Amino acid sequence: MSSLPDRAVRALEDRLADEQRHSRLPSVVAGVVREGVLAWSGAAGKVDGAAPTPRTQYRIGSITKTFVGLSVLRLVESGRVDLDDRVTDHVPDAPVGRATLLQLLAHASGLRAETAGPWWERTAGGDWNVLLAQLQAPTTPHRAGHRHHYSNVGYAVLGRLLEGAHGRPWHEVVHRDWLGPLDLTDTTARPRPPFAPGLAVHPWADTVLPEPEHDAGAMAPAGQLWAPLADLARWAAFLAGDGEGLLDPALLDAARRPVVVDDRPGQPWRSAAGLSLQVFDDGTGRRSFGHGGSMPGFLALLRVDADSGDGAVVMTNTTAGLDGAIAADLLGLLAREAPRRRPAWTPGGVAADALALTGVWYWGPTPVSVTALGNDTLRLEAVRGVARSSRFRRRPDGGWEGLDGYYAGEVLRPATADDGTVRWFDLASFVFTRMPYDADADVPGGVAAEGWR
Repeated sequence: MSSLPDRAVRALEDRLADEQRHSRLPSVVAGVVREGVLAWSGAAGKVDGAAPTPRTQYRIGSITKTFVGLSVLRLVESGRVDLDDRVTDHVPDAPVGRATLLQLLAHASGLRAETAGPWWERTAGGDWNVLLAQLQAPTTPHRAGHRHHYSNVGYAVLGRLLEGAHGRPWHEVVHRDWLGPLDLTDTTARPRPPFAPGLAVHPWADTVLPEPEHDAGAMAPAGQLWAPLADLARWAAFLAGDGEGLLDPALLDAARRPVVVDDRPGQPWRSAAGLSLQVFDDGTGRRSFGHGGSMPGFLALLRVDADSGDGAVVMTNTTAGLDGAIAADLLGLLAREAPRRRPAWTPGGVAADALALTGVWYWGPTPVSVTALGNDTLRLEAVRGVARSSRFRRRPDGGWEGLDGYYAGEVLRPATADDGTVRWFDLASFVFTRMPYDADADVPGGVAAEGWR
């Protein structure tokens, strides 16, 4: 039974039913995730004469890449590889030129999108050597780091890297890293009952055609996994942050941030690539992340709202036709019909050194404010007009490291008097004072002796 209000359940069910009818989907399952659990699930259409359940497997296509990519980030966390390493440091025969692991993860390596052989998604694949033989020159039609260019082949290379690092097949690595620890017991590299058959729907008639299913071999890391709704919902919860101890939070956060934008001239950017995750902007600055999946006979969507952590998952067994906006629509309905309760405000302790930095400061004549967000985080922002804003995190040495904006990675260093008063602070060579151009502070270039006039 859903934990959501009846009006939210009806809205979600209606959107799913409308999508199944309008897009002529043989079957479709969907769910929304809130606070780490599947808060609602629904289904429309049939599989083998009955409605699919949250345990019915569908092929998730390129959502597979998120499992593979995050397994690479586990290697980064362990120190066995670095994001700035050349790919060929770890896969010497990879035809990727001088591309780095970061570029490969974010589809910015310049590597070709597909193989030059038969359509790999509809034909059985071979081993790594067969794949290399199918990569005819030029293997890198774009210069590494210069543009977004989605590459299925790139994730075959990353699968090869995992196999070399661990001495076992890529899907066993994924099982050890994620499927086992998160109890995703029904996610597999090949289908097992109950599963939906892959179908193509005729564009001009209400009839269907079975699509082939096979082992994609060396290309499998690009789109091989099968999963039920329940497992993919749990994966969405993990991507939202519900999986303490499995991956350094800083690396998971990096996976969810744009690395390279899918730039289309004349249009605002709507999608970008993180480190194996796709990042979306709805045009108003509201962000979400996740991934889509497409294989012959199947389409899948996973989307997590970056602010709320709410997630949506949709899977269907058709080659084409699913409205790509449905996951965002489900998230919108969830937010509108079942808004999150905002917790009551309660006072909390703030460390003296953080409290001493709060209030109004001046960068030259420009006022900014510093607010304490608990003991260990500060926020600097404009009082009026435009000023560079950032959040800062406490460092063990007494400084505060920028987390975002212009000052990301820069260190705010307070100048403290003997009585503990902060007289000024230095940030990336800029000095902020309690009064505009305070003559008693160490202002670069000094302050005119005659003062303000």
